[in-house]
Amino acid sequence: MTAVSEAVTSSALRAREATVRRFAFTDMVFRAATRASAILVLVLLGGVAISLVAGSWEALSKFGLNFLTTEAWNPVTENFGALAPIYGTVVTSAIAIIIAVPIGIGIAVFLTELCPRPLRRPIGIAVELLAGIPSIIYGIWGLFVFAPFLQTTIQPFIINIFHSVPGLNSLFAGPPYGIGLLTSSLILAIMVLPFITSITKDVFDTVPAVLKESAYGIGCTTWEVTRRVVIPYTRVGIMGGVMLGLGRALGETMAVTFVIGNAHRISASLFAPGTTISATIANEFTEADGALYTSSLVALGLILFIITFIILAIARYMLLRIDSRTGA
Repeated sequence: MTAVSEAVTSSALRAREATVRRFAFTDMVFRAATRASAILVLVLLGGVAISLVAGSWEALSKFGLNFLTTEAWNPVTENFGALAPIYGTVVTSAIAIIIAVPIGIGIAVFLTELCPRPLRRPIGIAVELLAGIPSIIYGIWGLFVFAPFLQTTIQPFIINIFHSVPGLNSLFAGPPYGIGLLTSSLILAIMVLPFITSITKDVFDTVPAVLKESAYGIGCTTWEVTRRVVIPYTRVGIMGGVMLGLGRALGETMAVTFVIGNAHRISASLFAPGTTISATIANEFTEADGALYTSSLVALGLILFIITFIILAIARYMLLRIDSRTGA
């Protein structure tokens, strides 16, 4: 009996050791795969950056910092400047975020706090469907429906209201073209709205019910619960949704190309035609017949890459500041 029990014990120990070795090997493979995936992301990011720098080197070496401060864009004389596309990209994205963020947060509050339960799912699905519409559809709709509507109704009305107000008369000046910076900003706001709304709604749903019920129990209104409980609890997630929407707005190409006017000039009026970095590259890359012309377009891509990186870095810094204040 002793020999049999020892044999059984030894067999069990060997089986356990084999299981432990198998788990250790699986864990090692999993760790190596995840590490390789993380390194691959860094390699791809570095490869993109190196390719952009190499492709834009000819334009940057010829124009230097003047490339960032020059508005002229003349392929015939090979005189290129990125100021107008940079201006258009920053202005349209900023206006789009200013419009979309409060509306998106408001829709998320309505869906989570005020909306009747039978309507929550249909409205939520409708918002998510907006995110799935191709950008070229937004562009076609903006060009043939939205821009004519703005040209015949909204823009003349705004021009008549602010024509005698100092400052605003130059911001909303000029003939009502329909297309322009403001039109593209509104289209971008519609495009980024579902992203901001969906993410904000999802993070609002993570707020523990006991926190909201406690606030309602002491007499807080819906506005006070949203302001004092829900938004502070989910501000990191809200910031992530805003940054996702901003990234979509910065890199959007087709919809903006249809409605911005594609004019390489800077105007104080939001009704004036303009251009963005993405629209310029999409419009002119196939027509670039010279090395300097192509290099200038790649340089625009490098600038957009840097702008996006800076914005993401600022967002990350803000999130760290929020976390540190919350911990304090």
